[in-house]
Order: sequence, then structure tokens, then C-alpha cells
Amino acid sequence: MKYVDEYRDEKLAQALLARLKKIVTKPWVLMEVCGGQTHTLVRYGIDDLLPGGMEMIHGPGCPVCVTPLEIIDKAIALARRNDVILVSYGDMMRVPGSETDLLRVKAQGGDVRMVYSPLESLKIARENPNKEVVFFGVGFETTAPPNAMVVWQARRQGIKNFSLLASHVLVPPALHAIFDSGDNRVQGLIAPGHVCTITGLDDYVTFSREFKIPVVAGGFEPVDLLEAIVMLATQLEEGRAEVENQYSRSIRTDGNALAQKVVADVLEVCDRKWRGLGMLPKSGLGIRAEWSEFDAEKKFDLAYITAEEPADCMSALVLQGRMKPNECPAFGNRCTPENPLGAPMVSSEGPCAAYYRYRRPAANEVVTIGGKA
Repeated sequence: MKYVDEYRDEKLAQALLARLKKIVTKPWVLMEVCGGQTHTLVRYGIDDLLPGGMEMIHGPGCPVCVTPLEIIDKAIALARRNDVILVSYGDMMRVPGSETDLLRVKAQGGDVRMVYSPLESLKIARENPNKEVVFFGVGFETTAPPNAMVVWQARRQGIKNFSLLASHVLVPPALHAIFDSGDNRVQGLIAPGHVCTITGLDDYVTFSREFKIPVVAGGFEPVDLLEAIVMLATQLEEGRAEVENQYSRSIRTDGNALAQKVVADVLEVCDRKWRGLGMLPKSGLGIRAEWSEFDAEKKFDLAYITAEEPADCMSALVLQGRMKPNECPAFGNRCTPENPLGAPMVSSEGPCAAYYRYRRPAANEVVTIGGKA
């Protein structure tokens, strides 16, 4: 398939690695933000192939992973109500709350339904007029447009028994928190390509200038990431700190204007709590007051539900890039996909899940660029 096979081409990857070896003279430290990029790096062993002591640090780019414990508890509280149908993407089902998860609530009789699109929740609401239907909407700037659109459509279609439990977060404020910390070691950033397709590159231009580091908006396949790493290494070796677009087949400099408009109509910037980073000012998107009839937190008065992260889960350090998943003492024993301590072990984009699948001594799947070995 175009844009898949060609971006997993082993000859192209080897050529990029050879080019990187000629460029690199110092042990540069780079960070990728997106969880999908993390999985590609770990699956194909790209981080182990980098020359000159280069290191990849994994950032807080898994939307499920950074969803705070208390919002999971709020979703669980709704799912336990007899008058509610809780609708969610499948990747939220196994994420542990304080005591249980949505999949167990479903097994115990809660009406929890998995969908592939938030618009499916409107169909469920029309078919169940005597129930309240709540869509559990989490994610970065990428999923905000469809979730805002489902609220817009609910009003347009006159659907009164629908609401959104929103937990949207914005990438740049989280990066600011990490780079402002005294122990930050990152010298170059691979910006999340999917986020930039919506927002454009302006926020990362500002970020690059403030922290004086190069930023490359990158894709998700092995060749994408290797090319982004080469672009960053070139800038670092030349003493430049600019924003470049590796993922130009999908990203426009100004992003997606229509998506930005629907988000601005329904959602607004707000303070948001992150798993692993705590409360960050102006780091999230919440439902505007004029759309409050569709705000599940207000509709069901969920403000009383709060929760602290479990002390024995090290996901905070993992999500800040201060610890690799397999450095956690609970990794692979007390914390597994079947019995996770935190979301990074069960999310399809979680760094702990990537290391569990591809970096455990017992893991037997070896993948090379272009296929399996």
C-alpha cells in the first residue's frame, strides 16, 4: 500500500542510517512525543540502531496514558448507573480506575458500548430515548474535532439524551512543563504528525524559539522516523534550531482550518489535570458554557469525584521521559497488560505496552524494517 510499504522499505531505512552515521559526532538526546511513534521505534528497534550514543526519550504522547485517574473514575461512575449507556473507544476499556475498569463494569452488567466513531453514540441515543447516552471523549488535538462535531450534531438533530465526558489535552503545554524542568536533557524534538495535521506548526515554531531546540514534525512509519531523526541530527550538528516538516504528505503549515473552527465553536482552552504531570494551566479543552447541556460532568454533577495516582505506579516518571518502562521495578511482574498498575501498560499507544511486547526477554516477536525476522 502506498505510504505504508514504501515507508517500511529496508533499503531506504539502511540508507538513512548510513547517512546518520556520517552526520553524528555527539551523543544527542531526542524525544518523540506520539505514542504511535514510540511503538514504531521500539517495535523495529530503531532506537537501538542509532549511532554515536544517540538516545530516544519517550514523551507524554499517549492520550489514554495521560488521562487522569479521576476522569476514569467518573466514567466508571456513569457506567454503573442504570439510566446511562456509556459509549467509548475500545482503548479506554482496560484502563484501571481507582478500583476497577470499564470492562469489568460491563461484565458486571453496566451498559458500556465500544464504538469506532463518536457519531455512533448519536444513533444509540436515538434508539434509546429513555436512557442517557454519554460518550467518553479523550485525546489530544487530533480527536477534538470529531468529538466537538458530535456535540454540534446532537444540538442540530435535537438529541437531548446525549452528553460528552470530555478529557482533551493539548501537547505544547505538556512539553513546556517537561522542558522547563531542571533535569531536562532533550536537545531535539519529533513533534506528533497527527496533531500537526490539525493545528499546523505555529505552536512548535514558538516552542522551538523559546527553548532554542530543533523540531521536526514527523510521521509514524520507520522511514518517517529515521528521516526525522536525520533532519534533527543535521540541525544539531549545524547549530540550528528550526521547525521542519518531515510529514509533508499530511501536514500543512496552517493545519486544518475546518477542524480548528468546529473545535473553537464547541470547546475552549481550560486548565487540565494530566496523569504523570499533574494540573497544567491552559493545557486542555473543555465544553463551552453555551454548550453546557451536553457536558456530562455538569449534567451528572461529577465534580465530587477526585483521585490520586497510585504510589506504586511509576508511569509519571515514564510519561515525563525520566524513566524507561523496563526500568520500573513493577514492569512485567506486578504490572502486566492483564493486571496493569497504570494506563501506559494497556493502551495501544502506551510506552509500557510497547516495551512489554517487544523488549521483554520472553518476547519472541522480532521485527525488522520491511517485515518479521
